Amino acid sequence: MTTNEKIAKLRLLMKERKISAYIVSSPDYHQSEYVAEYFKARHFMSAFTGYVGTLAVTADESALWTDGRYFTQAELQLNNSEVKLQKMGEPGVPTVAEYLSERLGEGGTLAFDGRTIALKQGKEFEKMVTAPKKGSIEYNLDLVDAVWDTRPALPSEPVFIHELKYCGESCASKLARLREKMRQLGASVHIITTLDDIAWLFNIRGSDVEFVPFTLCYAIVSHNDAQLFIDERKLDAQVKSHLAENGVHLKNYNDIYAAVKTFTKNDTVLIDPDRINYSMYANLAHEAEIIEAQNPTMMFKAIKNTVQIEHIKNAHILEGVVFTKFIYWIKKNIGAVPLTEISAAQKLTDLRSEQKGYHSLGFSPISGYAEHGAIIHYRATEETNKDLAPQGFYLIDSGGQYYGGTTDTTRTLALGPLTAEQKKHYTAVLKAHLSLSALKFLHGCKGSQVDIAARAPMWALGLDYKHGTGHGIGQFLGGHEGPARIIWRAPEPANETVLEPGMLFSNEPGFYLVGQYGIRLENTILVTKAEQNEFGQFLYMQPLTFTPFEVDAIEASYLTANEKHHLNEYHQDVYKAIAPHLTQEERQWLEACTKPL
Repeated sequence: MTTNEKIAKLRLLMKERKISAYIVSSPDYHQSEYVAEYFKARHFMSAFTGYVGTLAVTADESALWTDGRYFTQAELQLNNSEVKLQKMGEPGVPTVAEYLSERLGEGGTLAFDGRTIALKQGKEFEKMVTAPKKGSIEYNLDLVDAVWDTRPALPSEPVFIHELKYCGESCASKLARLREKMRQLGASVHIITTLDDIAWLFNIRGSDVEFVPFTLCYAIVSHNDAQLFIDERKLDAQVKSHLAENGVHLKNYNDIYAAVKTFTKNDTVLIDPDRINYSMYANLAHEAEIIEAQNPTMMFKAIKNTVQIEHIKNAHILEGVVFTKFIYWIKKNIGAVPLTEISAAQKLTDLRSEQKGYHSLGFSPISGYAEHGAIIHYRATEETNKDLAPQGFYLIDSGGQYYGGTTDTTRTLALGPLTAEQKKHYTAVLKAHLSLSALKFLHGCKGSQVDIAARAPMWALGLDYKHGTGHGIGQFLGGHEGPARIIWRAPEPANETVLEPGMLFSNEPGFYLVGQYGIRLENTILVTKAEQNEFGQFLYMQPLTFTPFEVDAIEASYLTANEKHHLNEYHQDVYKAIAPHLTQEERQWLEACTKPL
């Protein structure tokens, strides 16, 4: 079926049930960014493959909302359908609720699968529908399931233990810390639905979701008990023993919704309104007192301990070897043998698979040549796969899941001659990257504040990029991790989270000239203590990624003396860290690439 045919079938179901508007969201039941194939309902209905998006369908219209990372991609993928793109955050673009408010008639019914709708968004829809329109919400309705004849089954991959030698803290210790925080908040019970929080808390990992080592589950933690709602077929004897030793009792995956109905007036239930779905909240017993606050595990896992940091650094040495060998390989072969976006990305994956401790890809590689590099979250397909040629820019953004850490690296390579404008833009992005990397700042700063350091060199030229400069990174968890982000206009809680030593971020400014080329330069950085004096504790961003920048794309005259010094120091660190792992020929090439400017 085409997108229009799928929407037409959905409308027939809506008409049968007297539904005025239906929403198809991106997340799974756990508000995840990456989801299993079973949950890709919005992708199935709209053909838009971006990770963020909301589809709304009425009797005679359909529209899709996504953010600036996906505007170009969405325009291309929605081009042959009735679905109209709504560019979130752009002037004059309504929110989903505002759009539906104008189209939902008096007494109309808005429907969705509330397990895939965030609580805050669900409350916004609730308010929009009930006043002043006196309409209603039907939140237990998965209509896409009736349209999607070939829907995959829910995944049921084996669970394994993330060993103490990697994570540096036992499950018992983590539960004790969580319960102490619950006492401070006055909570007797805590519901956790987010997969990364649960994986971190119980020191378990899985393979239910591509690119992230998660298993589908829910958890309820009280001061005397912990319950894990999961398909027990995933658990072998070792995992069951690990959980039992830590006082974790097993329940059926779908029984969570019945369990939250059993709370009484004596229960004070902690939930994170940003990380729980609307159906879960709607099923909560009305008698219980509700405390809304951030999941304590978010901040716990964001601050890495010394054991984690050691393994994370080792993982990035391995990743630096992979990327450096890849760049050498592509420079040696461009123009000599056939190369494509897909074959180049596969070579990078092959090199990773040779590394000790490698588990899987961290996300679908962004391998974009020429104009495809300007699509921020581009994914090459057999239909779009471009041949690489010995000219212009090639952008490769890729990461790996190692047992010791999660990596995320982007480099933009010059495959041949560049124009003066291309060098100007590359150097502008490099200046932005170096500016954040060289920044020293006082403890108490937030991501929204340090983001300005990266954008200042871009803004000075009248340039910008429609994504954050940095996102949090987990340890053998999510490539995107909260609560903090480095972005100047992020919503709460990202704007309110102080940057702490031990937090791990990406540093990835970019520039995108639609239809021509894209540039992004990304390292992983660790918030690290500098000196402490009468002014307070100073911090800086320590680069953990060791991969050379593209010297053939740098216009050295645009760099200040301090920027050259910082770049030269970084390149010397790259050589020292990576050269011992290379062949003689590769070392000679790397030495030339890292010569001082």
